[in-house]
Amino acid sequence: MIKGLKITPLDIIQTAGGNVMHAMKKSDTGFVQFGEAYFSNIEYQAVKAWKRHHSMTLNLVVPVGRVKFVILDDRMQDKPELQEVIISMENYCRITIPPMVWLGFQGLSKGNSVLLNIADMEHDPEEVDRKTITQIDYDWRLN
Repeated sequence: MIKGLKITPLDIIQTAGGNVMHAMKKSDTGFVQFGEAYFSNIEYQAVKAWKRHHSMTLNLVVPVGRVKFVILDDRMQDKPELQEVIISMENYCRITIPPMVWLGFQGLSKGNSVLLNIADMEHDPEEVDRKTITQIDYDWRLN
C-alpha cells in the first residue's frame, strides 16, 4: 500500500425520501484542515490524468456514479508503487491522497459520475505538477 494513502469506509444512512451519505468530519482520519471543497463531473470513459500536488492533501469521495482512481507513488524511484481503487455505492469510501503522489481517474458509469474533493488548502496552480496521459505507462482501456 502506498505510504500515506488511506481508504476509509463511509456510512450511508438509509432514510425515507433519500439516503444520507457521509463524506468527512473534522474528527476523521485524513482530515488535516479545511482549505476548499469542490465537485468534478467525470463523463463515461473520460480520463483525467496525471496530477501531483506538492503540499495539498486530497480527500476524494464519489457520491454519484463509479470512478476508478489510479495512484502512483514514485517517491522511491527504484520501486514505484501503483494502486487502483474504484469508488461507487457498492464501495462507498473516501480516499486520502498525500502530497507528492501522482493521481489519475476515469469515469466508469454511463452518464456522469461526480467526484467530491475536500482539500486541506485552496487550489494553487504553482503547487501542482501535471503530466499528459501518455507520460505515465498505464492502460486506461476498459475491460
